[in-house]
Amino acid sequence: MIDKIKKSFTTAGDLIKEQASAIGDAAKQKGFLIINDWISVLPKMESYGLETTFFSLSVSINPTLEVELKGDAEKFDQAYCEKLIEENKGSTPMNLAFNAIKTTNQLYRRTGMKTLNPLILRLKVRLSPEVRVSYGEQITE
Repeated sequence: MIDKIKKSFTTAGDLIKEQASAIGDAAKQKGFLIINDWISVLPKMESYGLETTFFSLSVSINPTLEVELKGDAEKFDQAYCEKLIEENKGSTPMNLAFNAIKTTNQLYRRTGMKTLNPLILRLKVRLSPEVRVSYGEQITE
C-alpha cells in the first residue's frame, strides 16, 4: 500500500515537472519572439536619430533584452513624434517607443523647464516590455 502511494506521488511529481518545463519553454519562446520584434526595429530607430549606446541580453525562463538609445531632445518634439507614430502605424514596438517619448515630452514641457539633452530611451523587453524615457544624464541609478 505504501509503495503504491509512493509511486503515485512520484508519478504526479514527474507530470508536474514535465508541465512546468513545457510552460517554461513556451514562455521562453514567446519572450524570444517579442525580443526579435524589437531587435528588428532598432536599425530604423537609429535612422530616426536614436543612437544605440547599450545592448544586453539575459537568457532565462523570461529572457530580457535591455537597450539604451540616445538622441537629441530638441529633435524629438511633439510634431516629430507624431510623424514617426503615423509612419509606423503597424509596428507595436515603434508605436510604444514613440508614444512614450511623446507623452514624456508633453509632461516635461508642463514643468516649464529648459529641455535637457540628451533624450534617453531605455527599453527592457521581456514578456511585458517596459519603455523608459528621460531627459539628461542620470547621475545615479
